[in-house]
Amino acid sequence: MKAIKYLTNTLITLTAVFALSACSDQFEEAGEKADEAVTDAGNAVEDACEDVKEGVKAEDQDC
Repeated sequence: MKAIKYLTNTLITLTAVFALSACSDQFEEAGEKADEAVTDAGNAVEDACEDVKEGVKAEDQDC
């Protein structure tokens, strides 16, 4: 009985480890896409700020 419980726990653990390792690539890819989206949003905000400053002919063009 103890051997069956040990074998069952081992199989469940191995299954979880393999499942999580397969998903890690998807999570990494999702994280990279999120980073790109944040960077793109930051660049868009900076571009908009520079356009506004250019439109009002501000002396300091940096945002």
